[in-house]
Amino acid sequence: MKVLLVDDNQQVMETLTDYLELSGVQVDCAYNGVSALSMLKQQSFDVIVMDIMMPKLDGISTVQQIRQELLCQTPVLFLTAKDGLVDKEAAFEAGGDDYLVKPFALKELQLRLEALSKRGMRQDLSTLVLGDVTLDLQSLSASKGDRPLKLSRIQLQILKLLLQKSPAVVSRQYLTEQIWGDEEPASDVLRSHVYAIRNQLSPQQERPALETLHGQGYKLVL
Repeated sequence: MKVLLVDDNQQVMETLTDYLELSGVQVDCAYNGVSALSMLKQQSFDVIVMDIMMPKLDGISTVQQIRQELLCQTPVLFLTAKDGLVDKEAAFEAGGDDYLVKPFALKELQLRLEALSKRGMRQDLSTLVLGDVTLDLQSLSASKGDRPLKLSRIQLQILKLLLQKSPAVVSRQYLTEQIWGDEEPASDVLRSHVYAIRNQLSPQQERPALETLHGQGYKLVL
């Protein structure tokens, strides 16, 4: 599990990082909302832990931008000393998935993170956008600029996973597990679908919008 901790209190961050890493969790830290948004544009996480009261950009505003501008579907756990009902209501309306009030037991935090990670990405964001590529999750249709992309259902599902994880590299194993589960297809099936997606995204262009990183996986460069 890979977690992004967002909190301006260095002591809190060190305590949480030490505990979670001992539990096998990979932890990255951001000390304000602006830094968190920058990190989320560069990499993906399984869960985000968000404080509310921070300099530069508070937690509520940060999560609003995560949902509305980045269209990031990563589960968010608010971790804060603000325990009022109004605060909790604002947190959930902004796009939060869970709320834990300080002080708290570290074990409870770990259990909540595991539950959110197992639940997976939110499914209520109707559109994914990256560069000039748009994927409508309700109609499961895609376009690049004004041009519709002619993709099969499986290819649209692959594109969805690539968009959700962008700009991270998505492994072949991850795509195979998400699309086909335990029924792994022949070795060239995924490669054929990726080839079709690449041709639709970058017809007759020298620089492909979907790159293959040998031994690592696939990455969108839009």
